[in-house]
This record gives sequence, structure tokens and C-alpha cells, in this order.
Amino acid sequence: MNLVTVEIPTALRGFAGNREAVQLEGATVGDLLQRLGSQYPQLAKHIFDDQGQLRNFVNVYVNDDDIRHLQKEQTPVQPKDVISIIPSVAGGSAGRAVSAAAGTAGAASGVDAPVNGKLDQQQVQRYSRHLILPEVGMEGQRKLRRARVLVIGAGGLGSPTLSYLAAAGVGTIGIVDFDTVDLTNLQRQIIYTTQDVGRSKLQAAAERIRSMNPDVEVKTHEARLSSENALEILRGYDVVVDGTDNFPTRYLVNDACVMLGIPNVYGSIFRFDGQASVFCRPDGPCYRCVYPNPPPPGLVPSCAEGGVLGVLPGIIGTIQATEAVKLILGKGESLAGRLLVLDAMKMRFRELKLRKDPDCPVCGAHPTVTQLIDYEQFCGIRGEEMEAKSLGDEWEIRPAALQERLRRGDQMVILDVRNPEEAQISRIDGSILIPLGELPERVAELNTADQIVVHCRMGGRSAKAVEFLRSVGFRKVKNLVGGINAWAEEVDPAMAKY
Repeated sequence: MNLVTVEIPTALRGFAGNREAVQLEGATVGDLLQRLGSQYPQLAKHIFDDQGQLRNFVNVYVNDDDIRHLQKEQTPVQPKDVISIIPSVAGGSAGRAVSAAAGTAGAASGVDAPVNGKLDQQQVQRYSRHLILPEVGMEGQRKLRRARVLVIGAGGLGSPTLSYLAAAGVGTIGIVDFDTVDLTNLQRQIIYTTQDVGRSKLQAAAERIRSMNPDVEVKTHEARLSSENALEILRGYDVVVDGTDNFPTRYLVNDACVMLGIPNVYGSIFRFDGQASVFCRPDGPCYRCVYPNPPPPGLVPSCAEGGVLGVLPGIIGTIQATEAVKLILGKGESLAGRLLVLDAMKMRFRELKLRKDPDCPVCGAHPTVTQLIDYEQFCGIRGEEMEAKSLGDEWEIRPAALQERLRRGDQMVILDVRNPEEAQISRIDGSILIPLGELPERVAELNTADQIVVHCRMGGRSAKAVEFLRSVGFRKVKNLVGGINAWAEEVDPAMAKY
């Protein structure tokens, strides 16, 4: 029997029995994917659409080559081949630089002329380890001093990127964010301290950069990045570093960079996996060339749902900073045309080939997207879905109302659809645990006659669970608004929040 290895990405392992890889028999990539889907039906929903076609946000590689540039699903495979499923990943900053139609008052636009590239005696001493590198030298350091880099998102990826760009002597650093520092950020967002909790990320990050290197001019853009302001904010920067955490902003940043001719240094993280590349170079692909369409809302879990190893954004963010510095210096080989993939659990880097799509609607030979669009609509997101989705009063219950019903003795089934690791942090007494990904297979464990209240961490996943249960005949089911974190705030202050 000729078995071929199919590697399962972290984001999808929960739908494949938490397996890292499976051995399957097949002559083509299509054979293997069909057998994989038959073995794991929930995984199949993430790989194939309702018409049985491979989803646009899932790329499949044979060794290091994308099957779209081979024979697609008819690509033949050999036992020594490794098949990799590479979905698009939203994870990045846990801050807010998100695309939205909301106001942008107070946002600084664009960037001023470059700072003077001259180096004084103290600066020569500060950057001496650069200056003795033949690839940098005095002229290279002057280039860094004159450079203008915009970092979008001052969170997990932005923190190391900002720190190393400032230390390297980049003359002007712009930051886009409008979030505040939260205690949960400190596990990975190393530019902040405990004393910064509750402060504006922009203010805290700018202060930290200036304390690290007073030579740096920090330009802050405290705004939601949107189709209305993106071109104005990005214009004038030499390099953009994308550290965002959602698909609308990723596509917005990509399209704006293409239109302005600015390189886009990409990074994303999820659990123990990271990705990095450089998009929007003249002969290289853009983000849309690799992922033409985003996944449907909710199909790909976020870092808030799946978690992220705290040091992972440090690794990927540092790679992004390295790529930005190389672009400024005009030295070395950038990641343009290559996707660097990290599996931190195995500490294994892989390099996958990326190609420019001549039919890309943004950077192709005949672009059809020539101005910024509504990216929430493009990604299938409607206003309130950027946060937790509202199901209406009939299908929702507040924590205080649930507490009152339990207190008076109403028979209620509390269904927890979080992951087992989350249930170890906190749980509502008497609740039963069925993770959202397992619910379709385990729905028979529930009774349609019962009054069921579903909860997750903040209400998003449980809303999806309620919609699913309604679709299979449950009528006495409600979503706990705000999830277990709201329960901790309103009912049980001793319960841990996360």
C-alpha cells in the first residue's frame, strides 16, 4: 500500500481528532482530500464548499508547490510526498486597527517628509554594530534614518516589530491602533507593562519607543482603519507592516498597498503556528493572489478562541521587522514570492512557493478592483458581527436572568461549547461540555424537550451553536449574552475571567 502523508494545520486539527498528520492512500491530491473528508466530515466542511469545490481560502501544497500552479486536484502524488493544507489565518494583533465604517476623528493622516539622514557622534556610537556590517555601513544607517515605516496593529506582532525597528534606528515609525491595554495582552505584547493596563496602546507604545530611542519620530494614528482613510494614512510610508487580526483589515491593507505601490510585510499567528511573507512587490504576489477570498465568518477560529503561544508573535514579529529593515537597505533576499511557515511545537520552518496571479483583481494585468471597497461586506461581515452576533431577545438570556431561573429551581441544561482547556479555567456549576466543533456529532446527547442555555467565553461561538441547534429542531435554546466572562462580572465575581 502506497501511503502519502497529509499534514493537518493547527487551526483545523480539532476537526481531525487533534491529529497533526494522517497517512492516506491515493494517486492524486483530489483522492487524498476526498478520503480525508470522508474520514473527518467536520474537517471536510472547512476544506470543501457546499458544491464540493476546494475553498478559496484553503491552499494545498505538494511538498513546497501550490497545486493551483501544478495540475490542481489532479496533481499526482508519490509516497515520499508531503501534502500540506494551508488555510488563511486572521490571527495577529489583539489590538484594534480594524476596518470599519466608524468615525476616524483624531487620526493623523499620511506622513511628513523623511527625517534628516545625518548621524551625529552619539548616533554613530549607538548604531556602531550596524555600521561595521558591510551590508549596512554609514550609508545603510542613513537609509534607516530616512525611512518611514507604518505598523498596523500595536499588539502581539506589532510589539516586537516596533521595538526592533526603533532599536534599528528607523527614523519615522507610524502606528495605527485605537485599543487600550488589557491584562490579557501582557502574555505576549511585550511593549507594554502591568502599569499600562487601561491606557491607550498608542500612547503607551509611543512612550516606550521614545524611551528606547529618542532619535525616532513616532507618528500615531488613533483610528479605525477604513476604506475612507486607509489611502490617506498609508500614503508617504516606505514600508507597511501588517500586524492585524481580522480578514477585512488584511484585504484592506493589501489593496491599499497595491494601489500606493508600498511593500506589505505580512505576518499571522494561531496557537503554535505562524506565517510570514512580503506582498505587493513589483514582480511578486499580493495577499489576494494567495487567498483570493476570505473564509466565511466564523469558519476559521481566532486567537481569542484558540489561543496563542506567548512567544510565537515575538518570533513572527521579529521576522517582519527583519524583512522591513532588508527592504529599506535594499539588501538580501526578501520573502516576496515565498511563504515562511513555522510550527513552533516542532520548531520547524517550511518555505512554500508563492506566485503572482496574472488574473488577480487587484495586482493582475487587468485589475477590476481599482478603488477601496466595503471590506466587511466582502468578508461577509455585517456591523455587529465584528463583535458578538445578536440573535434577538427570543433566543438570548442575560446572566442575571439565568441566575434567577436557576435560583427558583427551573430545570435548565447549561451547555458549554468552549474547548476543554477553557473549561479548566472556569465553569458554571452543573454545566455539560461539548466543544462547538464536536456538537454536530454529539447533538444526540441533547434533548429537544429540555430548556438549554448555551455559553462560551464571550457569546460568539455559543451564538453559532444556538443557530445550529435551531436548524436541527431545538426550540427551547438560548444564548448566554456575554458568555462566561459576563457571568463572572455580573453573577460570580470570584470566577476567573480570561
